[in-house]
Amino acid sequence: MSNQDNQAEWYDVAVIGFGPAGAVAASMLGAQGHSTLVVDRLPGIYDKPRAIAIDHEILRHFDNMGIAEAVLPHVAPFTASQHYGAKGQLIRRIDMVSPPYPLGYTPSMVFTQPPVEAAIRAHAESFDCVTVELGTEAIALEDLGDAVAVTLKNAEGQTRVVKARYVIGCDGASSTLRQLTGIRLEDLIFDEPWLVIDVLVNEDHLDRLPQTSAQFCDPARPASYIMGPKNHRRWEIMLLPGENPREMEKPEQVWALLSRWMTPQDGELWRAAAYRFHALVADDWRRGRVFIAGDAAHQQPPFIGQGMCQGLRDVTNLIWKLDRVLRGQSSDQLLDSYTVERKRHVQTLTGKIKAIGETICERDPDAAAARDARILAEGGGEPQTTTRQDIVPPLQQGLIAGEGVAARGLLFPQPVIVEEGRERLLDKVIGTGFRVILDARKPDAAALAEAAAVLDGVTVQAVAPAAAEVARADLREKDGVLASWFDRHAASAVIVRPDHYVFGAAPDAAALAGLVADLKRQLA
Repeated sequence: MSNQDNQAEWYDVAVIGFGPAGAVAASMLGAQGHSTLVVDRLPGIYDKPRAIAIDHEILRHFDNMGIAEAVLPHVAPFTASQHYGAKGQLIRRIDMVSPPYPLGYTPSMVFTQPPVEAAIRAHAESFDCVTVELGTEAIALEDLGDAVAVTLKNAEGQTRVVKARYVIGCDGASSTLRQLTGIRLEDLIFDEPWLVIDVLVNEDHLDRLPQTSAQFCDPARPASYIMGPKNHRRWEIMLLPGENPREMEKPEQVWALLSRWMTPQDGELWRAAAYRFHALVADDWRRGRVFIAGDAAHQQPPFIGQGMCQGLRDVTNLIWKLDRVLRGQSSDQLLDSYTVERKRHVQTLTGKIKAIGETICERDPDAAAARDARILAEGGGEPQTTTRQDIVPPLQQGLIAGEGVAARGLLFPQPVIVEEGRERLLDKVIGTGFRVILDARKPDAAALAEAAAVLDGVTVQAVAPAAAEVARADLREKDGVLASWFDRHAASAVIVRPDHYVFGAAPDAAALAGLVADLKRQLA
């Protein structure tokens, strides 16, 4: 398809919305050399925090993109969330897994959104093939069969039509793209009014606040407390029946709600916004050549901080597939796996978040007391600790191996590799894309490599623990993360997708050859 015609500009992809999901999508498309137009109706970045949490999967992608160093100054570890019951007693904890970290990064993190979003946008804008237009919105779509015509309107009210082979709507919860395509939202039955409050706390008051994040499961008024980076602290406080959300956003009401923790003299109110915490998912995430992602496709309560992570999982799932289709390496049917994979994942995770939210939001004192007793009984009378990583599910269907194949749909670990005294993470050593990783401790490593060699352009690496005595290993890991993973799954080899999810793991060369054949069939 040509880049120009007499009636409209042509692009490979048009991305509607330049928030975090849209900016990551544009960056990944730009890195692959695809002509990309990004538009956003706002003239710049919203200067207050909205999302506050990311995890190691997302930071791994940031590192793959080359922006981790720009992001890390605005990131801090996510402290354990202590859950306190109706009488103020500790009933459970939600924490993160212990070192050595499976993906090479702190598993759960908090961040400050405006500077992180600025770093992602700057990266997207650094590619010559990416065009960014702010103060511009999409107002109409037309399916042309081999492309989509998008009518755009700028801040002056002027309109023009552009054409793109594919369109991605990352334009938020009230998505125009979703409405234009007729995609409906399915209600997963959670709807609670909350007030989100962000405060920059004075240094001399920080040690008077809780020293870990917390959920106050108080039936009188449930509340959450999150320790953000540096002196940023967030409260999420349930609004009660009869309270006007707009009135509760006013500073005098906000400080009244915060009075048990601090006064106006103890910090600066950064933001107060009333929300309805919803659980919603789109019925379909694709209509022809139009896709939706992020808040346009789903909304979930914020109780384990997965909202933005979910949106970035959407685009990191979609873009590698779109890249293959644009290059003619796979048929357009590959893109159907986007809805299959991401919708099921979002539904499963949202269900778990919803269950946590329902326990937190219990307003009946008797039911809250029974809840506390039940949660403590599940831990044998002691508060149990659950990790956020245990809550996030694997892929359960889509472009993965069939039922019964080991490790299918799991996130693949990223060990620290030691080369001549230098330590680097695996992705930095072998890159991304499809990979076949072999356990160099296994005697059939050569046969495994031969079985994988028929995958054109795929990196094949054998990895061994630093302490292992093996005849040959391309790479050696430092902490045994990968060796433990292979042992846990009784595997000798694994096929890993570009988004770091496992296609499948194999116990021997014959099983690996079967997985290779299955992958080639599915990609075609």
